[in-house]
Amino acid sequence: MNILILGSGGREHALAWAVMQNPKCDKLIVAPGNAGIAKIADCASFDINDGGAVVNFAEENAIEFVIVGPEAPLANGVADRLREAGILVFGPSEGAARLEASKSFTKEVCDAADAPTAAYGHFTDAAQAKAYIREQGAPIVVKADGLAAGKGVIVAMDEQSALDAIDDMFGGAFGGAGAEVVIEEFMDGEEASFFILCDGKTALPIGTAQDHKRVGEGDTGPNTGGMGAYSPAPVLTDEIAQKAMDEIIRPTMDEMAKRGVPYQGILYAGLMIKDGQPRLVEYNVRFGDPECQVLMMRLGAQAMDLMHAAAEERLDTAKVNWADDHAITVVMAANGYPGSYEKGSVIKGLDGQPEDSKNMVFHAGTAAKDGDVIATGGRVLNVTARGASLQEARDRAYDMIDTIDWPGGFFRRDIGWRAL
Repeated sequence: MNILILGSGGREHALAWAVMQNPKCDKLIVAPGNAGIAKIADCASFDINDGGAVVNFAEENAIEFVIVGPEAPLANGVADRLREAGILVFGPSEGAARLEASKSFTKEVCDAADAPTAAYGHFTDAAQAKAYIREQGAPIVVKADGLAAGKGVIVAMDEQSALDAIDDMFGGAFGGAGAEVVIEEFMDGEEASFFILCDGKTALPIGTAQDHKRVGEGDTGPNTGGMGAYSPAPVLTDEIAQKAMDEIIRPTMDEMAKRGVPYQGILYAGLMIKDGQPRLVEYNVRFGDPECQVLMMRLGAQAMDLMHAAAEERLDTAKVNWADDHAITVVMAANGYPGSYEKGSVIKGLDGQPEDSKNMVFHAGTAAKDGDVIATGGRVLNVTARGASLQEARDRAYDMIDTIDWPGGFFRRDIGWRAL
C-alpha cells in the first residue's frame, strides 16, 4: 500500500515510524516532513492545507491511504476533498473537525449530549465577556474559540489576568481565532489524555497518556505545547475510562451522527478527573503531540492497521493488542521557548542513537543543512523510550538525552513525576 502522511512534527515522525513497521506499507511519503522523517521515508513539498493540491499529489503518486497529522488541514476540509476523489483517508470531515476548530460548537454538542464538562459562557463582545468574568470571579478559564496552535487558552488565577486575556483575544493576539471567546469555570483535579478511534459508528479506545504542559520542572512557568508525556496514565483507570466512554465519548459520537457529521478519525479527549469522575476539558481531532509519540511506541505496527480499519468503517472487528509496558517521551526545546527563540543551532550526537522498538529520537522542529541537523522550531526533539516499568523507560530516555550535544536546547528532568 502506498501511504501519504501530512505534517512535519514529532507526531508525524512517530506516525511514520509506526507505519514503516507494518509490512503492508510498500511506500511512504510524508509532506513536508523533517530531517528525522527524511531518514525513513520520502519527503514532499506542497501546501497540505490545500485540498486540491493534496488530491493532485495523491493521484499523481498512486497514494492509496492518507493519514492527516495536524488539525489545520482537517479544519480546512482536506479529508473531504480526498473522500470526494475516492481516496481513503484517516481524519474527520471539516464539519466534524469543528470539535476542535470551535470551542463553542463543542460546548453545544456536550450540552445536547448531556456530557459532563465545565459550565461556560460564549461571547462575541468584550464588554459582555468582562461582565461575565466579574460576575463569576477567579480562577476562571478564557479560551479563543478557534484554532490558535494550542496557545489560545488562558487559565487565569485572578480576575485581572482574565480581563487582560479578553483584551488580548479581542485585540487580535490570536488572529481570527480570538474573534469569539468561550469562558469556562475552572475545573480542579488531575488532567489526562484519552485516545479513541472512531469510524462514524464504532468508538474504540486505544490508549491513555499524560503530558506536561508547563515549561518548568515541578509544572511551573508558562504553558507550552507539551514538554513530555508518558503512557499509560495511572489516573485514568479502567473504571474511569469506561465512565468516560459511556458518559462523554459515545454520547458525543451519537450527537455528531444526529447532526449529519459522523466522526471518523482519532478523537483525543482531554479529561479532568476528580473523585473518580471524568469531565471533558476539550476535544482535539488529531493525535496529541507529544502524546502520539508514546502511543506509537507502545502500539507499533498495529497502529497502521487500526487507522486503516477506522478509515474503512470496520472498527467493530478491530482489537487493540497492548503490551503490558510503559513509554515516555522527553521534549528537547530551543532555549527561550515558549517565548522567542533562535533557529539554526546545530544538534550533534544524533547519529549514534539507538533506533528500535524501545528507543527512538523523534524529530519535531529540525532540518538538514550542510550535513548537519539544525533546530528550526520551538520544540525540536522527542527522546522516547519503552520499558517494563515507567522508571525503566524514563532512565532509558534520559540516558539517550545525556549523549545528545545541543547547547542551544533545554529539557525538563522530571517528566513522569506524577506517576512515579
